[in-house]
Amino acid sequence: MTRLQSTMLWDVRLQFRNGFYYASLVIVVVCIGLLSQIPATYLTQIFPAIILGNLVVGTFYFLGGMVLLEKGEGTLTAQIVTPLRQGEYLASKVITLTVLAILENGAFTIYAFRGSVQLLPLLLGVALAAALFCLAGFLVVVRYDSINEYLLPSIAYTSIISLPMVTYLLPWDSWLLYLHPWQAPMVLLQAAWQPIALWQWAYGLGYSLLWLAILFWACRRAFYNFVVKVG
Repeated sequence: MTRLQSTMLWDVRLQFRNGFYYASLVIVVVCIGLLSQIPATYLTQIFPAIILGNLVVGTFYFLGGMVLLEKGEGTLTAQIVTPLRQGEYLASKVITLTVLAILENGAFTIYAFRGSVQLLPLLLGVALAAALFCLAGFLVVVRYDSINEYLLPSIAYTSIISLPMVTYLLPWDSWLLYLHPWQAPMVLLQAAWQPIALWQWAYGLGYSLLWLAILFWACRRAFYNFVVKVG
């Protein structure tokens, strides 16, 4: 078994032990109940924003919770003296939480639309947005050692990250939003309910992958600066 596989198994156990899967199940049940009360025509219009908002909890804050737990138990600092590489540590967190996000958001989306949804753009949009949230979450939380220090700044960061939601909730749009990293997976999510142009597919995939590479690089630097050097 590779180091990455072993780390992923450990992360799944940590997530299960701390109730992440139970929380996801509760979110699915609550979302199904709430979404059943919204008219189908309006639901299609705002659904990408619903998914993005839900991903904030299931990726950004779940990852923040995991890192703070590892810091509190001393296991994050202990990673320095193990053969596990920084990239493998980050990849494990991103992969396991992204899979959980796909299962969670896919479940209530498929229920809400009873199969009248394109699965490929849905899965791509959720996966790319979730991975971006995970990396952004690590960049924020790695600087803090306690929930009290972390909570207030995290709200400010997630407000900025969630800016593309505005287009789906208010009658406002601007080309400047296409510079925002999370606008790219949001465009892909739109394709789950309505056709999008070829350039939008190229933008959604290309810009998302570009920002994944940038954030992954930034996370490795942050790991070195706030974990390795401090430890």
